[in-house]
Amino acid sequence: MHDKTIGVVGAGQMGAGIAQVSATRGFEVLLYDVDEEALNRALDRIKGSLEKLSGKGTLSEEEKRDALGRIRTATSLKSCKDAFCVIEAAPENAALKKEIFHQLGEMVHADAILASNTSSISITLLASVTAHPERVAGMHFMNPVPLMKLVEGIRGLQTSEETFLKVKALAQHLGKEFIEAKDAPGFVVNRILAPMINEAIYAYSEGLATAEDIDKGMMLGTNQPMGPLTLADYVGLDVILAVLEVLHEGFGDPKYRPAPLLRQYVTAGWLGRKSGRGFYQY
Repeated sequence: MHDKTIGVVGAGQMGAGIAQVSATRGFEVLLYDVDEEALNRALDRIKGSLEKLSGKGTLSEEEKRDALGRIRTATSLKSCKDAFCVIEAAPENAALKKEIFHQLGEMVHADAILASNTSSISITLLASVTAHPERVAGMHFMNPVPLMKLVEGIRGLQTSEETFLKVKALAQHLGKEFIEAKDAPGFVVNRILAPMINEAIYAYSEGLATAEDIDKGMMLGTNQPMGPLTLADYVGLDVILAVLEVLHEGFGDPKYRPAPLLRQYVTAGWLGRKSGRGFYQY
């Protein structure tokens, strides 16, 4: 096992951000995805982000080059087998994540940490399909990972104290602030955030105000840096819907029922910034 190598599973926006932050903090990174094009897009995204940081003087040219040099890509999950920690950042789909954790649990070293960046799915559930469930924890980064300071740590029922302390130490080494949450649907951040976004969508669908005025009202009235509809477009409406469905099913409370308009937008493929259209056009 290489105690300086972090595996990152999934080369989407979150996976690319986790890979970038890990590489800039001195770790060797193995970024895995089944899609070669997704890996190429992730590398382009990372290069662009590092260029911006370099242009602002946050990173030197040498630090930028070194970080890029620490990132390798692969389309075989087995490439992560020697990492001391593997962080899963696949789409928010419980069946997909369970399959990934099942496979990882059979191939990584017995003392390797398996962490999930899930924003709502049970860590206890994901741990249950692995050979060493005590080595599994939640490590929920915020989007965009290079800029947002928070990591939300989640203990599954099986998570050992040793594992959780290692996850906390890793997050802090990556320059993040750490909060602890129990394994309940949505944890802390999305338990609060997703219903707020959902209510903004209800307000918009009822014609209460324009999308621009809803966002402006929340930004100027509650000092939020980004309005809820803009944030939903940024995160991805499919992700917001998935989180709300986990909350609705997990708690059985109608207050978490996803707004019908949100379902319609996702069905139409209007997912926000990544598709070019959501509550705004891009």
